[in-house]
Order: sequence, then C-alpha cells, then structure tokens
Amino acid sequence: MAVPDPRSVARHVEDDAHRAMPHRLYTLVFPMDKARHRVLLGMKKRGFGCGKLNGFGGKVEPAETIEQGAIRELAEESGLLAAAVDKCGLLLFYFEDNPVAMEVHVYQTHGCGGAAVETEEMRPEWFAVDNMPFDQMWADDRYWWPFVLSGDKFVGRFWLKADQVTITRSELVRVDGLDFA
Repeated sequence: MAVPDPRSVARHVEDDAHRAMPHRLYTLVFPMDKARHRVLLGMKKRGFGCGKLNGFGGKVEPAETIEQGAIRELAEESGLLAAAVDKCGLLLFYFEDNPVAMEVHVYQTHGCGGAAVETEEMRPEWFAVDNMPFDQMWADDRYWWPFVLSGDKFVGRFWLKADQVTITRSELVRVDGLDFA
C-alpha cells in the first residue's frame, strides 16, 4: 500500500472509501486582471487535457509545497511570475477505471510579473470573466467558476467516466476556509 502524501488534505472532505484511495496532488492557477475583468487561460497543447482551455498548473513535485508548485507551474506554462497566489478551492476527481484520485488545489493570482508567452505546453489567451469559453474547457469548470468570481471558497468532488468528459456524480459546497490542518 502506498504511503499517503502528507500534503494531501482530501482526507478532511472525503468518505472512508475515497480517503483510502491514493491521491496525486495538482495545482490550477488563474491569473486575473481585475481592472479589465478578465482571466488568462491556456490552450493545452500536449498531454493530459490536450485541446482544452484551462488555468495553468500541474503536478506538485515531492520537495515543494503545494503553493510553490502552483507558482512554479504558472511560470513554466505561461512565463508569468507570481509573487503570491490565493487559494480559492479544492477539487477532487475520481475517474472510472482509475484507482488514483486527482486532488487539485485551485488558486488565483493578481498582478503577475513578466508577460504571458506561449510555451511548449500552453498557448495563453485572455477571456472576459463573465463570458468563459466553457465549451472548450473541462465539463466541471462551469459549476465551480461562479465561486471563483464571487470570492467564495469551495470544495468540489466530481466522478467522471473513463472518457474524462461525462460527469456521473458531483458534490460542490461553499466552505469558510481551506486550511484543513
């Protein structure tokens, strides 16, 4: 049996059956331009999620905190340098026929340094926050995006078929905070 990652917080929001699953930690960062009411999304060019628009993020490396992983992934995928990120949500994904759950820590950031550039992984593009291209994004995004806009913290759990598109079950709640320690 794999040793659980001590950085995982899923155990605080999951039932016993899902808590026993191995979890892989990921980050997802949305650079926001409040003055222009827009968000930077990236078109994924390769790997998991290829062909979808999303925030910037990826796997958390063993030697870093989740927040450090978020800042690193944002820089690697967009060229933007964030001094800080604000956690706004926690998403858990359970895919049919996959024994490993995805634990995604969602952040937003404001006032990044540098300029957004296309990388081998992502092609960045700004979108109005109230006119999101949900038809080009993950199926779950339309459900929790309003929480990001309202400034509410949230926890979501989504069960998907092996096609990674069809949501068979979901739970989404507003929470007072995301510090589960």
